Amino acid sequence: MKTPIVTGIAIAAATIAATLMTTTAPTTAFAALDTATIARATGLTPEVKDGVATVRVPRDDLAVVVDGVKLAPFQGLTSWAAFEESGDRTIVMGDLTLTEEQVNPTMSAALENGLEVTALHNHFLFDRPRVFFMHVGGTGTTEQLAAAVAKTLAAAKAATGHADGFGGPQIPATNTIDPKLLETVFGQPGQAKDGMVKFVFGKKTAMHGTEAGAAMGVNTWAAFGGSPAAAVVDGDFAMLESELQGVLKALRHADIAVVAIHNHMTHEEPRIMFLHFWGKGAAEKLARGIKSALDTQAH
Repeated sequence: MKTPIVTGIAIAAATIAATLMTTTAPTTAFAALDTATIARATGLTPEVKDGVATVRVPRDDLAVVVDGVKLAPFQGLTSWAAFEESGDRTIVMGDLTLTEEQVNPTMSAALENGLEVTALHNHFLFDRPRVFFMHVGGTGTTEQLAAAVAKTLAAAKAATGHADGFGGPQIPATNTIDPKLLETVFGQPGQAKDGMVKFVFGKKTAMHGTEAGAAMGVNTWAAFGGSPAAAVVDGDFAMLESELQGVLKALRHADIAVVAIHNHMTHEEPRIMFLHFWGKGAAEKLARGIKSALDTQAH
């Protein structure tokens, strides 16, 4: 007959073992990716490989010629979005093949539907028509992300725009921008020259152990030309990675076009992203749009 002490030790040991098994056992795997939802939302049949479901839209409507060579969609002219489970949520990454007039309507649709836009650039030189590539990403439920991708692809398909420009007012050949009103908007003096004015806003990072700022090209700038009523602005935003989406949303809300998103350096700390923009309209309205984007940044 076992003594009460022995019995108690055995019970305690069993309890500890059960606790260890509970705490060290692997967590239950999450359900497989819901490809039916992706198919239903996008109207496309996902290809599944290694737990990733990818939908593709070959741009065989473009007839792109690069350096005299006609390219097939298989040669890098296909929009795609890939979905993968990440714990209790889904992540998506994609690359959209777009013509110039499709870029900004598609970007607005992506941002408005909860996706992030992470890069915008070209993959070719001497391409006709010119083709740009917009990279997107996001996290959420499979249904949310698939619906966002579907609406973004639909916006690209629906975009018509102006094949030879952004539209807007005719910009006079002679520049007559008055810097004073724009200086009031930005709260700092501009650099005036020949009827134009430029504003520069510094950012700081470090490269090779040395601080780099506005004088080294780590800056946001905006240059205005034309007239007060019919102005053009072009420029460059310098942003932390965490600031990119807020700046994009503010610029697009102000109807200022984004024409590139990329990096200018490597190995800088913190990492700085750059985007280039273009806008046409009344000078003060353009300035207020750019100021709204500046206001989204941490200072």
